[in-house]
Amino acid sequence: MSAPAFDIAATDGAARTGVLRTRRGDIRTPAFMPVGTAATVKALTVDQVRATGADIILGNTYHLMLRPGPERLERLGGLHRFMRWEGPILTDSGGFQVMSLAGISKVKEEAVTFRSHIDGSRHVLTPERSIEIQANRLGADIVMQLDQCVSWPAEEPAAAAAMRLSDRWGRRSKTAFGEREGQALFGIQQGSTFEHLRRESSDRLVEAGFDGYAIGGLAVGEGHEAMCRVLDYAPGFLPADRPRYLMGVGKPVDLVEAVARGVDMFDCVLPTRSGRHGQAWTWAGPVNLKNARFAEDDTPLDPTIECPASRDYTKAYLHHLVKSEEILGQVMLSWHNIAFYQALMGAMRAAIAEGRFGAFRKDFHARLQPGS
Repeated sequence: MSAPAFDIAATDGAARTGVLRTRRGDIRTPAFMPVGTAATVKALTVDQVRATGADIILGNTYHLMLRPGPERLERLGGLHRFMRWEGPILTDSGGFQVMSLAGISKVKEEAVTFRSHIDGSRHVLTPERSIEIQANRLGADIVMQLDQCVSWPAEEPAAAAAMRLSDRWGRRSKTAFGEREGQALFGIQQGSTFEHLRRESSDRLVEAGFDGYAIGGLAVGEGHEAMCRVLDYAPGFLPADRPRYLMGVGKPVDLVEAVARGVDMFDCVLPTRSGRHGQAWTWAGPVNLKNARFAEDDTPLDPTIECPASRDYTKAYLHHLVKSEEILGQVMLSWHNIAFYQALMGAMRAAIAEGRFGAFRKDFHARLQPGS
């Protein structure tokens, strides 16, 4: 097949539900992609991840290029075979590390130069090398352009320079990607919290032409309200007939508000990171299983979710595992959190299809505990 097709089945306001069709299966949107940074969704097997209802997972180019290495992964049959995940995989480009590892990276027009956080070895990542790793070595189904993401708060000149460098890198990424059967290339909108820069970035991306479009440079410290203000306009600058992917987001309330503004795809480490630290996400917000009030709570986290960790074990048992620092506690809460996120996405898809997303959104906010 050619590049994945995106079919929008229904809309409700700006919210949309549909299907992104790939060579390895359909992705129901809105979609949440569990993050498999180093060829694993932390603490979970691929069978557990699949059983939560996830259609697609994300892999991290920066981490995989350092260990085990892209050429080794290619020799071992690519990322899908290596980790035994048969569904679609989206790989990020490594660009986020330009910001998050600023102390050990240097950005120039030609490339990003990294010092490995593992052993200090020097690595050079160009747009062309990023595409080669993602598309050829890892075999990703959805490939991201290399971009530069600025930290927050950002001065307008710095945000503008990074956005325009990202545009040049995006065009180089597109040339390197070429025409590929069954693989897609997404461009990334940048511009920090400056509306005119987001518009300029989008105009440049659309002129270049990509299979899908991501909204980058958010969830970097600006907070929920500032993020929502950007999302009031940023998705609308992107083509309506292509998938829109909000990178690195987020809390359940972030997902609901982004879907309300026209976003289709998400990824975030939060569900598994929270699970490893004793926190479960629920319809009422986050729950800290370390809390003594759960020591004799004989109820499950959520009997309506088709996940053993959500349905079959009591909060008292999960509290015991967390307090005892048993590895199983990290597994169970990570498993539940991924399952909850998938249940949330499924509920939003159904609400949009049935024309009741506004009521769903209102009810979602009403159920949240203060501070969620």
